[in-house]
Amino acid sequence: MLRLSLEALQIVDAIDRRGSFSAAGKELHRVPSTISYTVGKLEDDLGVQVFERNGPRVELTRAGRELLKEGRYLLKAALDLEHRVRRVASGWETELALGIDSMFSAVAFDQDVRAFYEVAQQTRLRIVQEALSGTWEALLARRVDLLVGAPGDGPAGGGYVSHPMGTIKFVFAVAPSHPLASATGKLGRNELQHHRAIVMADSARQMAPRTVGLLLGQDTLTVPTMHAKFQYQEAGLGFGFLPEQCARAAIAAGRLVEKEVEEPKPDETFYLAWRTGEEGAALSWWIERMRQPGMFAHLCRFLSN
Repeated sequence: MLRLSLEALQIVDAIDRRGSFSAAGKELHRVPSTISYTVGKLEDDLGVQVFERNGPRVELTRAGRELLKEGRYLLKAALDLEHRVRRVASGWETELALGIDSMFSAVAFDQDVRAFYEVAQQTRLRIVQEALSGTWEALLARRVDLLVGAPGDGPAGGGYVSHPMGTIKFVFAVAPSHPLASATGKLGRNELQHHRAIVMADSARQMAPRTVGLLLGQDTLTVPTMHAKFQYQEAGLGFGFLPEQCARAAIAAGRLVEKEVEEPKPDETFYLAWRTGEEGAALSWWIERMRQPGMFAHLCRFLSN
């Protein structure tokens, strides 16, 4: 049988903060006899003394301090639950997970997150980074509720709605110290076969991972993010395609050398996507926000370079 009640914890908390039973009664709009009865019953039920009584002033005993320390967590959790239930009743989700490709930085959403919290303070927000096919898998596996900047066409089979956000161009680049930097003409399979490719890991757990432009048996260095790929290529440890927007400054500064290849990487379209039939005020807010003009250009300013 449960011997604690939220009402009793609330009264103990008020007494501790106010210093007396009468002051706690005024705060909680309870008569002093109700306060005294609740505390006495709590002490009887627990078999411990919660307060030391010194005239009108009272102090928590050691057991009382431990009770209130943990009890305040319960009071806060109960208050949070009450707020979340009211939010759900009004159409707001208790939690929303945003999925973003690891090519982009999660801090690109800082102003959007700030605006969201102004209207949805009781919806918990979670930002998840995945890579390549892993972004789409996260949506279909319900690890995220909305994809922002998901690369390439989504998997066959449907179950989701997608809208193109924008397109990114890619350039092939190596460090000035790399052997391919001095090669002439367009680079083909014969030249590339003998050098290491820097590739970004696909975070898919169930779906087939993407492998773009790799040759059979080719040496590869697999890294977790586009930021790491950029740095390793700049260090001369391999070659690969990089988003033009983040590579252009390094090329202009001489830290990278752009090379022509016989098989260039096509421009890639990135998508906004969510599961079919999903609804909720938080999801709707983010869909509308992410479809505003200029959003993809803003996202690209935070390419991981």
